[in-house]
Amino acid sequence: MWQKIVSKLHKFANSYFYTPNLFENFLSIALIPLSLVYSLVIKLKKLSTKQISYEIPIINVGNLVLGGSGKTPLCIALYQEFSPKLKTFIILRGYKRASKGLFVVASDGEILQNVKISGDEAMVYAINGANVIVSEDRDLGIKKAINLGAKLVILDDAFSKFHINKFEILLRPPLKPASNFTIPSGVYRYPKSFYKYANFIPKSGDIISKSEILNHTKNMVLVTAIANPSRLNEHLKHCIGHEFFPDHHSFTKKELDDILKKYKATSLLVTEKDFVKIKEFDIPLSKLILKTSISQNFKSEISAYLRKFYATI
Repeated sequence: MWQKIVSKLHKFANSYFYTPNLFENFLSIALIPLSLVYSLVIKLKKLSTKQISYEIPIINVGNLVLGGSGKTPLCIALYQEFSPKLKTFIILRGYKRASKGLFVVASDGEILQNVKISGDEAMVYAINGANVIVSEDRDLGIKKAINLGAKLVILDDAFSKFHINKFEILLRPPLKPASNFTIPSGVYRYPKSFYKYANFIPKSGDIISKSEILNHTKNMVLVTAIANPSRLNEHLKHCIGHEFFPDHHSFTKKELDDILKKYKATSLLVTEKDFVKIKEFDIPLSKLILKTSISQNFKSEISAYLRKFYATI
């Protein structure tokens, strides 16, 4: 019952923020005063915050809207590009993990925690070979990374940490929001004008993505619990059906078995973010792999920042 309610709320939010009907448009307009108050509070917070600097370069990959904009694959691409030259750690909050506090999820090729402790996104980084720390307090995470020998830190979704002096990469949403206002009128977490605080905003061609399906079977069902699942629409042509769950949903074996039976499917097609939560369930899985790289222009922007710390990069 609760799952159905959450699913309906998720569907409403996608419609309200991106493809609103007449009622949703009126609701958005009615909520503009609240959005203006919220925006003012955020702007005052930003302007009144003093920054602190660390002894190593810190790169943040963030966005201004609710939901996903491709931060995880970009963090992996940045890690793979620069970690051979500089020992790098990815630090994130670990949203919806079953733990609190700081945990070193992976270090020097060894995965030290399970997915319940780390959260799904952190485990995706770990299985891709990254050094990973989860911590609600990003400053503690940065200090821990430095103690472990980090020469570069990549923050996942830490734009709101205005006090940390960092190189800001801001991703634009894959779908154009219906409103340019902040929540609750629109989908923006921070005022749209905050794009001016970005050090780099990737353009078309700066992020190159290529996907492939491992263990492709005849009758696959796409099952995913990511933000903005419409990003996967291109893969529906390979599937006989799809089931979308709220972002970070914790799957049970029974609900996945029920989906297999419902569609008489030969396998479930899942993302890496979903795979790390269900790989022990002993059910037939096909995995959607997204390989991401960055353009020479993108590399040059990051390298110029890194040379402020290391002259030989």
